[in-house]
Amino acid sequence: MDKSRATILIVDDEPINLDIIRAHLENDNYELVTASNGQQAWELLESDPTGYDVVILDRMMPVLDGMQVLANIKEHQMMEQIPVVMQTAKVENEDIVEGLKAGAYYYLTKPYDGDVLKTIVRSAVNGRFHEKSLHESLREGRRIFDLMTFGRFRIHNLRECNLVASQVAHLCPEPHRVVTGISELLINALEHGNLRIGYEEKSNLMRRGMWQIEIERRLNASEYIGGFVELEFNVQAAIVQIRIRDQGQGFDWTPYMDFDPDRAFDPHGRGIAVARLSSFDDLEYIGVGNEVLATVKKNLDG
Repeated sequence: MDKSRATILIVDDEPINLDIIRAHLENDNYELVTASNGQQAWELLESDPTGYDVVILDRMMPVLDGMQVLANIKEHQMMEQIPVVMQTAKVENEDIVEGLKAGAYYYLTKPYDGDVLKTIVRSAVNGRFHEKSLHESLREGRRIFDLMTFGRFRIHNLRECNLVASQVAHLCPEPHRVVTGISELLINALEHGNLRIGYEEKSNLMRRGMWQIEIERRLNASEYIGGFVELEFNVQAAIVQIRIRDQGQGFDWTPYMDFDPDRAFDPHGRGIAVARLSSFDDLEYIGVGNEVLATVKKNLDG
């Protein structure tokens, strides 16, 4: 497979649905692979666990349904980070929540709106490449963090968010588990806190492919120059605490701590919930919401 572009596995037992998805995505420089049922999809994934960047997965299929394929992916150490886009005709809240809690990061409903499909897939691909970049930085990480017990960083842009996340993660027993969570919290503090990009505004920017351009524009605007996000870490006997503060006015974080079916079809809005459930042992927003404290327990038995 050509790893200079994203490889997407499309799974559906209806040939017409496979054709529709391919038609929408074939001009976007993806390598597209199809499977006509869950069993075939799982055999493809098992034969090349690191070969796929995104899986577009039909929920209801014979032989092996989408929920079981999703469970298999999330239980496999080499595949658990692959973003899964669940496509379904089942749009009841309980069905959506079940899929999100099982690990589906995005949802699509049939029939497809071509622009929505392209936006969701672009977001999933960008998230996958971002996660791969973070893990590559982890492999190259400086082990001096093993000797540190306290430190503070001032972070000014997206590049520094990723750099600090990939290094601070080494303070924790499982860096690969926490690095994405730290990055999500830092980017959230930068874009929503300091740069005041609201939820709907980010949705519109992502649909137009303009999110990162707008971030850079605001970072260079006079009203934002000199701003920073602060990360402070404290390594204790049993835990590692990571405190992140931005210079914004805060926000109501409570709707974002869990997966919300009302946001299941948006191209973003899951980062805090993913961080809380997958990266950290505890996550607490403080005051008006411009400060967050993440806690990771140490493995004291090993």
